[in-house]
Amino acid sequence: MGVQNMIYRVYERKLAKQIEGKPVPRHVGIMIDGNRRWARSMGYTDPNDGHRAGAKHLERFLTWCDEFGVSHVTVYMLSTENFSRPAEELNPLLKIIADLAADLSSAGLPWRIKTVGALDLLPEDLAASLKAAQERTEGRTGGASVNLAVGYGGHQEITDAVKSALTEYAAQGKSLDEACELLDSDTIGKHLYTTGQPDADLVIRTSGEQRLSGFLLWQSAYSEFYFCDTNWPDFRRVDFLRALRSFSNRNRRYGK
Repeated sequence: MGVQNMIYRVYERKLAKQIEGKPVPRHVGIMIDGNRRWARSMGYTDPNDGHRAGAKHLERFLTWCDEFGVSHVTVYMLSTENFSRPAEELNPLLKIIADLAADLSSAGLPWRIKTVGALDLLPEDLAASLKAAQERTEGRTGGASVNLAVGYGGHQEITDAVKSALTEYAAQGKSLDEACELLDSDTIGKHLYTTGQPDADLVIRTSGEQRLSGFLLWQSAYSEFYFCDTNWPDFRRVDFLRALRSFSNRNRRYGK
């Protein structure tokens, strides 16, 4: 085991050298997939043991992001579709998310926490926990801004953004025809959950799945994607470095 760790450290240094001086994503979206599969592979009978391991691993990942200057991270925690899961499966997951928000907002940590998603769909106690975490971290500096995507759906976000923009125009006394004339992509972008933040430069998904599943549909229009076969709790620093290397070697043309 000691030899293996030494080999990994050497390889990590090599990867870090390869991305030195090259572009680094400002905003990374991470789909932390494979927690339940990891639990099964480890012999656990409770899939929530995988979710707990995945939540614990997130702090480690955010430390890596800070190390390489990633300023924004969006973590796909819970989709709107996940609410259809049985209560015995969903409720423990909601508790894990609440505990994670509390842990990430603990005193002494550098991250600013923001919840993105349809908060009105969340149970009141979870919504309160997420709001408290956000308030505790306001004004923090030195670490990434971390969006916890909870009760999140890309279609829902775009729908909410359009409704918000139209409501704003109505409050200004604009007619529907005037609002439709004024409504454009820039306006919609200002009403997204992530308003004021850069769009995702890099989206990472673990566990081997190669689809977006509704994650950051608007913000990922020109993102680079990195799919990793490793289940999330086993996602290592060397895997993250490989993702950064892949990003740094791509020619981003933004559709031109």
